[in-house]
This record gives sequence, C-alpha cells and structure tokens, in this order.
Amino acid sequence: MRNQIISEDLENIANFPLEWDLFAGKTVLISGANGFLPAYMVETLLFLNETRGGSRTKVIGVVRNISKAQTRFAHYLDNDNLQLIVQDICQSLEVEGPVDYIIHAASQASPKYYGIDPVGTLSPNIFGTHNLLELARAKQVQGFLFFSSGEVYGEVAENQVPTRETDYGYLDPAAVRSCYGESKRMGENMCVNWHHQYGVPTKIVRPFHTYGPGLALDDGRVFADFVADVISGRDIIMMSDGSARRAFCYLADAVMGFFTVLLRGTSGEAYNVGDDRCEISIGDLATLIASLSPEGKTRVVRKDPPTSGAYLKSAISRNCPDICKVKGLGWVPVTGLSQGFNRTIRSFL
Repeated sequence: MRNQIISEDLENIANFPLEWDLFAGKTVLISGANGFLPAYMVETLLFLNETRGGSRTKVIGVVRNISKAQTRFAHYLDNDNLQLIVQDICQSLEVEGPVDYIIHAASQASPKYYGIDPVGTLSPNIFGTHNLLELARAKQVQGFLFFSSGEVYGEVAENQVPTRETDYGYLDPAAVRSCYGESKRMGENMCVNWHHQYGVPTKIVRPFHTYGPGLALDDGRVFADFVADVISGRDIIMMSDGSARRAFCYLADAVMGFFTVLLRGTSGEAYNVGDDRCEISIGDLATLIASLSPEGKTRVVRKDPPTSGAYLKSAISRNCPDICKVKGLGWVPVTGLSQGFNRTIRSFL
C-alpha cells in the first residue's frame, strides 16, 4: 500500500495544470531512478497511468542497486509499465525500442561523498551525461532533462543573492570539493553543445535544497540529519553557529517544476528550481524541525564541530535562487516550511 503522504503528493502533482498528455504512449528513460528526486518523477508517471485514460507511459528506470530499487518501487514491481535496468550510467547504454524522453538524474549529490569518492561523484555528471546525450541523439528524443545543481554558481557576491541563472561566482577547479559543482558545470555545457551541434532538445534544471518523503536519513546534509533526529526522538546536535542560510523546497513542488521545465522550457537553457520564500538560517531550521517532534522530545543542542572527517564543508554562507525564469513557464512553489517538514516527518512514521 502506498504511503498516504506520498499518495497525496502524487495527486497534487497530477492535478498541476501541465501538458501531461504529451507523455501518453511514450517511453521515458530516467537515470538514477531510485534516487530521492527522480523516484518521485517515476512515481508521478506511473500514477498518471493509474488515474488518466488513454495510452500508458512506459518508464525505464536505470539504477545501480536493484535491491534498493525494488524496495523503493515495491508498490510497482508488478506494473508492466515500469522496467528497471541495472547499469552504471558511466558505461555505454543500449536500449531496445523507442525512447521519447530522457531524464538524467544519476548523481552523488550528498557532500558526504565529495571527500571520500570525488571521482565517483564527478563521473556520472560527465561520462554519464555523454552516454545519455548520445542515446538521446540516436533515439531522436522529444525532450532531455539534465539535473544540474545550485552548486554551479559557486561563491556568489551578496548582491547576487537571490541568484539568477546568469549569476556566477568563484569555484576553485583545483579543490576536491569542486568535484560536484565543476562536473555539473561541464554537464550543462555538454547539454548546451549537443543541442547546438546535434539539435538534441536539452533542458537543464538547477535544484536548490529539496526535502520531502523518501529523503535518505543518512544523506549527510544537515536538514536530513535534523529530520532523522526528530523521527528517532533524539536531540538535534548543532555543530556550527547555524548562521548559514539556505532556501528549501518541498519535493512535490520541485517535481512539478522539473516536469514544467522538461515540457515547457527552452532547449539549451537552464532554470533554477527552488523556493525563494523559504530561505532560513540553519539554526532557525533546527529550531523549526525540533518543534515538529510528535512527542515534543527533541531539543537543539550546540557542540563544537569535529576537527577532521570526510565531510567537506561548503564555503557558501547564503544560498537562495531567483526563480523568475521558471515562474515564466507557469510554475510556482506553494508549500511552506512548517507544512513541508511536517509532511516529511509524518511520511516516516
């Protein structure tokens, strides 16, 4: 039985006024399909098959861990419209039959990997992007969506926050932590050039901090840690002054944004997808999430940060998107922080 919170989210996404019929009778390939963000896109397409008449959409999910995928999509394992392919996207990919849309979301997005596996972090964003762009070219797809990141902006100036798609700051290519941001930059440039030279209809989304049901509680980012603490009834341990500011977007809102860019975006261009209304300091976020503890047991406790470890801290003190461009396509986020994190916590209980 599908989780009630997820069911409500999928219904809200499906009711979003978008040209969903463009997926009818089509095949959509999604890399990294059991990842936090793309898994909701897989579920959305399968949910549309359940709730709308007409031809079904076939979803091909490319994954590396079949056990994880079977757990994530347990509700759909008997669904003929879902095909799971076990493959490292950094290896050449062959798919029989038509592919009409490709969503490339395979990536190690958590900073916990940047210090211990930088090569594994950058490879899907470069080699995987190359392989999928070549597949898109061969299949003459109708749409290609590349998942980039707000990390491509680097350290922008204060007057560049909220950050527009044309604002860029310092990103050191010789720093290990840049394995993610630099490779996302390269992936974007590849998408732009495959569109320019071969006419592949590439669209680029730059998600900012996104949270919601299905969030990996061991993700390594502080907001995932906070949610895990509340669910486990532990205190939230703050190992910083909490002054860094981030903008958080609820997953269902973000998924509507991703599909909007895929279906309405201009080829060869990038779009921020985030929630500029929900910018908050990490300290205030900890207090907010602690207040959502079902039994009121969670407190915020401050401690000194560790002096060593694989987690490479971001140098960015403030991070918030300007979303005017994607608003021009007809999308706006609607879920507030308290509501969104409450839904996220409830989805795990």
